[in-house]
This record gives sequence, structure tokens and C-alpha cells, in this order.
Amino acid sequence: MSAFDNVIGFTDIKVELIRFCDVLRNMDKYKKLGVTLPRGILLYGDPGIGKTMIAKSFIEESGYKSFTVRKDKPDGDFVNEIRNTFDKAKKEPQAIVFLDDMDKFANEDEFHRDAEEYVAVQACIDECKGSGVFVLATANDRYCMPDSLTRAGRFDKVIEMKCPEGEDAKKIISYFLSKKQIIGDVDLEEISRLMEGHSCAELEAVINEAGIYAGFDRRDKVEQKDIIKACMRMIFDAPEAVDMIDTKYLRHIAVHEAGHAVISEVLDPGSVSLVSVCHYSGDSEGVTVIRRPEDYKISKKAQEHEVIRKLGGKAATEMVFGTVDMGCKNDLYKAGDLVSEFVDGLCAFGFDSTEINRPSEYLQAKRDWRISQEMARYYQQAKEIIVENRGLLDVITKELLEKKTLTYRDIKLLLNNHKYGQWNLET
Repeated sequence: MSAFDNVIGFTDIKVELIRFCDVLRNMDKYKKLGVTLPRGILLYGDPGIGKTMIAKSFIEESGYKSFTVRKDKPDGDFVNEIRNTFDKAKKEPQAIVFLDDMDKFANEDEFHRDAEEYVAVQACIDECKGSGVFVLATANDRYCMPDSLTRAGRFDKVIEMKCPEGEDAKKIISYFLSKKQIIGDVDLEEISRLMEGHSCAELEAVINEAGIYAGFDRRDKVEQKDIIKACMRMIFDAPEAVDMIDTKYLRHIAVHEAGHAVISEVLDPGSVSLVSVCHYSGDSEGVTVIRRPEDYKISKKAQEHEVIRKLGGKAATEMVFGTVDMGCKNDLYKAGDLVSEFVDGLCAFGFDSTEINRPSEYLQAKRDWRISQEMARYYQQAKEIIVENRGLLDVITKELLEKKTLTYRDIKLLLNNHKYGQWNLET
């Protein structure tokens, strides 16, 4: 059994780390091939995704004695602690120095990265050359550290860890759910759609929060509604209730979010994971969560759908109420950024309106005109979809006002039970 068996997901990363562990455990075999001891590995990525856990599994799998360094002393004392730790490690025939949260060793940014602490780590790694010391480090932000520290020869392998998605997210959620008393109606597919892309720590906190709701209601099992409520509260920053909001204002929010949902389902069936009027983070007063297609990064069509979807809230609100949508500013900014990238960054509409490598007032004016024209064209498409599917818009709006939050399962049920306009929703 491998020490990595306790880590859920991250299959590719674990395979790579197991290979490194094999080098550490069987150096004689690799020396015959001319392989030298790797100098170090840096794991970096968002907080709470399990970097420290997987690093500890690496240490256990390697069988090496380890020395851990964390920032827990004032600057001057901490620099001495770094040096003393490396000195202790060099006295061992084989050892790992584990630098946990290395980007917290100094209060630097990408423009000021030569802190004394990083200089000390760099010097200590160099002084360990030829010894049996291997360096393992974790960091949230690799770019606040000097390139000279994170380069090959000091950290031969720099590995990015990302928030779990897809099957990895399902496995992690299943694990946390297994620790709770769960009633039978919990839909893992629906929950994973809401929570994928968030850190392991967030997933654990949501499931635990759901247990608190069940306990407070004096129920002995966690239900689907508890997990949905916990997702809304902790991930989407939703309030406990929206009953105090003016009914007319709430209807504006519902129509706006329903517009996003309708266009998303027309263009990419099955893409809506959640739509709610209960979201108050930043300037947004509702939320529609979309699962993007796998080819989103390489598909112009998929990104055009994103633009039209962003404009759906404005289109629905202005067509239903006949007034300017006062809640569409963020949507317009995001849609505009995508269209600007089409026109100027990717030359998706030709080379005559791009400023790349040839800035001029004429090209700037032509670029801006083209962006405006394309935005207007995408907005017209959004309005046409809303008109053709007005019945669906009204039903989703009505359901939102009654339930406040609709999940993937709710939306799917609506689509299966109704037929609106020319779009057959029974298929």
C-alpha cells in the first residue's frame, strides 16, 4: 500500500511523485543510469487543496527522515532557523527538508522578491549539493518568490495543483459525505456540479455546515436541502433569507437570472448547475452557475455562447420590463472582455481592426467600433432566444420567486415537463 492511497484525486501528480520517491529509495539503481539525486520539488496552487497533505505522503513514501520549516519566528530568528534546519539535515545520510508555505517566509510580491529569507533558502540548497538532502516545498503563489530560487537546479520539478473538478470532486465529496449520516435522496451528481472547482477545504466545510443545519433542526440525517443551503451560504455568499426584499425588485433579479439560464440551456443543453436570487457577493444580486463544455478554451463557438449568455440577463430584463437593466454592469464588462479578445487578441474577425504590434489612433477607433458592432450582434441573438423561449423564461422566473434557488435537477425537471415556443423541451 502506498502512502499516496490516502490522497483522493490528483492521479497524474501522484504518479509523478511516486516516480520521484522511487529515485530517492533506489538511488544505486538510478546512479548506474547516470541519474543524480534531484534537488527538490515545489508544489503550488490555491489554499486548501491538499498540498501539505500530499507533501506529507511524499515524505512517508520516501522513507527519509524529514525536517519541517514553517514561518513561526521573527524575521531574523527565522533566517537562523532556516540555516540551522538545513545544517541538521546535512548530518543525516538521507533527509528531506520540508518548506511548508514557502511563499509566506517573507512579505514580498512579484516586484520585490529578493527577501533575506529566500536568499537564505537559496544559499542553503546550494550548500547541500552533493549531500543526501532533498528539498520539498509548498506555496500558494510561486510568483512572489525569486525565479532564481524556483528554477531547475534548485527545484527540479515545479508542479501546479488545481482545485478538484469532475470525478476528483465527486470522489472527495463522497468521502466527506461518508463521514455524515446521510438520507437517501442526496444526489451526488447535483452536489458535485455545484461544488467542483472549489478547494478540498471548502468542500469539507460545506458538508460539515450541512450537518449543522440538520442538527439544529433536530433531524438525525443530513438531506439534500441542507447541502444546497450550505453551498449557497458558504460558496455563493447567500443570505439566510430574501423575504425582506421588495417583491418588485426580487422579480427583476429573478427575470435577470432566468434570462441567463434560458439562453444557457438553449445554446448548451444541461449546462445550468444552479440559478438563484439569493446571492449578495460584490455587485451581483443573483447567481447562475454554468458548467462550461470541455472544449471551452479552444472553441470559439463555446466562448461566443458565453458572450450571449452574459447578455441574457440584460435582454430578459429589458424585454420583460421595458426598462434599462440596472444590474447588468458586471455581465457587460465580462462579455466585453471576451469580445475584445476576439477582435484584437485573436483576430477572430480579421486583421483589419487589431492593434497588435501596430498601435495607432485609427486602428484604436476601428477596433472600438468593431467591438461595439459585435456586442450589438451578440445582444440581438440573446434577445431573439428570449423571444423564442418566453414561456420557459416565465416558468423559471415563477419557480425562482417561489423556491428562490433552482438546481440542476430542478431545471432538468422543468425542461422535461414543458414545451415552449418552437423548442421541444421533451427531448
